[in-house]
Amino acid sequence: MKKSKRLFIRAAGLTAAGIINAVGVTLFLAPAELFDSGISGTAFLLDMVTPPFMVLSMFLLILNVPFYIIGAKNLGRGFVAASLYAIAVYSAFSFLFRNVLPIDFSGGSPFTGNDKLLSAVFGGMLSGVGSGMVIRFGGAIDGVEVMAVLFAKKMGVTVGMFVMGYNIVLYTVSALVFKSWLVPLYSVVTYAVGIKAVDFVVEGLDKAKAVYIVTDRGSELQQKLAAQLGRGVTVFDASGGYSNEEKKMIFCVVNRFEVGLAKRIVEENDPKAFVTVTDVSETVGGRKIAFSIRRGERG
Repeated sequence: MKKSKRLFIRAAGLTAAGIINAVGVTLFLAPAELFDSGISGTAFLLDMVTPPFMVLSMFLLILNVPFYIIGAKNLGRGFVAASLYAIAVYSAFSFLFRNVLPIDFSGGSPFTGNDKLLSAVFGGMLSGVGSGMVIRFGGAIDGVEVMAVLFAKKMGVTVGMFVMGYNIVLYTVSALVFKSWLVPLYSVVTYAVGIKAVDFVVEGLDKAKAVYIVTDRGSELQQKLAAQLGRGVTVFDASGGYSNEEKKMIFCVVNRFEVGLAKRIVEENDPKAFVTVTDVSETVGGRKIAFSIRRGERG
């Protein structure tokens, strides 16, 4: 029953993600002749320069699907299945919005008209939200990310550099095709807004922070942190690399609003403690209890 419920929630989330992506691209970006990033942008470029019977939804499938099939071995069946389902929904609703429903595109976007800036902002935001939701539910809606995983290492670049390089080429080609840099520059705005929207959906507004504290007062400090933050802490045995003095390293995960409180607790109880704070992309599991780890055993 639980497995069926999870599958239903995942399918519903991927369906919503595909629809949101289709709304952003076909009702905001495409009517304003703006380009999404990656395969979506490439599909729209081809839609604009090919005969009318070759529609956007067709290019979305033709360009995306092969990369997921090629990368199935490395990506896993679950990832590929989720991705292809989201792409299928995205393509189906793109076709529905552009070719079936009686939506008037003569004045540009049905929501923002010919205002390219508004179309770029809201189209990029919706596209990013849809893409982020697909990632949250275990897939990816754009084949460029799969291309990056497959080819970036062989080319000696990072995945992020590969995706950015692809988009630079896409926007440059579109500028040459339309003999104007106006649309590509607005499309860069779309890309930037989309990335922020993806980060928001995947990581959330309340992004977690990892706090590491090296202290001589481990027992006292861990109790204060656990009590005042209401969170579990982990304590490791540590020693100074230069002094060889025995110390404790305390680890805890807090939200960004609690970082200041954590630092104040440390300062009040051990002003000489060494503290570092880093970003945490995701946390899974865990209980709100205080426990310590000594020599690999929980006590």
